[in-house]
Amino acid sequence: HLGHRPQFHPLKHGFDEWFGSPNCHFGPYDNRALPNIPVYRDWEMIGRYYEDFKIDLKTGEANLTQIYLQEALDFISKQQASQQPFFLYWAIDATHAPVYASKHFLGSSQRGRYGDAVREIDDSVGKILKHLQKLGISENTFVFFTSDNGAALISAPKQGGSNGPFLCGKQTTFEGGMREPAIAWWPGHIPAGSVSRQLGSVMDLFTTSLSLVGLQPPSDRQIDGIDLLPAILQGKLIDRPIFYYRGNEMMAVRVGLYKAHYWTWTNSWEDYNKGIDFCPGQNVSGVTTHLQEEHSTLPLLFHLGRDPGEKYPL
Repeated sequence: HLGHRPQFHPLKHGFDEWFGSPNCHFGPYDNRALPNIPVYRDWEMIGRYYEDFKIDLKTGEANLTQIYLQEALDFISKQQASQQPFFLYWAIDATHAPVYASKHFLGSSQRGRYGDAVREIDDSVGKILKHLQKLGISENTFVFFTSDNGAALISAPKQGGSNGPFLCGKQTTFEGGMREPAIAWWPGHIPAGSVSRQLGSVMDLFTTSLSLVGLQPPSDRQIDGIDLLPAILQGKLIDRPIFYYRGNEMMAVRVGLYKAHYWTWTNSWEDYNKGIDFCPGQNVSGVTTHLQEEHSTLPLLFHLGRDPGEKYPL
């Protein structure tokens, strides 16, 4: 959803080539029965989701993850053959409702269609890593795996994930909406099996990538991301705050294990009464509110080490 107008095209923002859609397989919809979503190779539209790139909404079968996987493997091979360094941004969307998986993975998990999609993504990431090893460039390639938000509980349990002990889900600024796992892989540089408690943000990947190639961030603007390499490579902890925004409103701030909520809000009573629920089965009095409630004079304070589910305000 980076925008389908020409000025937002990836090739106008530093990418040399691109395969995919400016939206995703779930929208926006011009026609809900037959979504009108284009797929591109560079500047050329090569087809549409559901038509040329099949997704069976009844069975959940689609070959898209395999197509994206092959595109990634071919790109890596091409760059290695020409001895060129590369940046690959591989953004699969199979786990976003409506969830899909290829025939080989459908019905393969105990978690239903969502689990099938996760297994296929896991298998695909494994094939990308094996490809790097086969080409002999794994020790010269930094791989970072993460997500853009917590599980979308509005689609759970069949079409969405689980946030375990964390409160609520995507679209909220509680931990279930904002906290996601991250894995850094760089054989010979990052000790295997090590765990970091470092607080990170996807915005840090920009600054970290510059550091990896020995470049300084631009000095003509404020850069929000920090360099995570000391945490990843040396196990250092960098003391930094994390700001939780919803739209233009700063809802919460985390420093260390403490998190202060200045505003709380899940979603409106109007949506909630229609069955739209970002926190199904979870209700923390005075915390999961359906009106936007301000706590600026007395923030709701939680210790996430002792209370990761944000149930007991200090």
